[in-house]
Amino acid sequence: MDNATKTAKETLIKHGYTCVLYAHETEYHSTQRGVKPLMEFLESGIDFRGFCAADKTVGLGAAHLYILLGVTSVWAKVMSRAAKELLEQHNVNVFCEKEVPFIINREGNGACPIETAVKGIACSKQAFNVIQEWFNSHKKNKETAFDEE
Repeated sequence: MDNATKTAKETLIKHGYTCVLYAHETEYHSTQRGVKPLMEFLESGIDFRGFCAADKTVGLGAAHLYILLGVTSVWAKVMSRAAKELLEQHNVNVFCEKEVPFIINREGNGACPIETAVKGIACSKQAFNVIQEWFNSHKKNKETAFDEE
């Protein structure tokens, strides 16, 4: 693991963040759950190509978003097998403490709805659109719509 990825991981753990993007002494972080911070990073217009990421949980939806962000590596406490495979296919260095068959939803009774929504989608831009559509269809729960993954 390179130093930037280590720094992102250590920052995430030390401060209790949910995700951290780090490169060249520049850090972006969030305490929001799920894919919401990644969507906000994408929509910010900031160029994250070359950044390293650390995240508490990375499912398939998050993996697609990290690809769109252009990160070079992702460390996760928990990562789904499909997310790991997708990131590796896009030449992203992957590190995780625990690999799981799929990300479990908050209720603990099934798969994460975001991971399910993007299953079988190869194009990350298409996955982004599906995630946005899912979010829009759950507007009444706007604060928690991205919190599933």
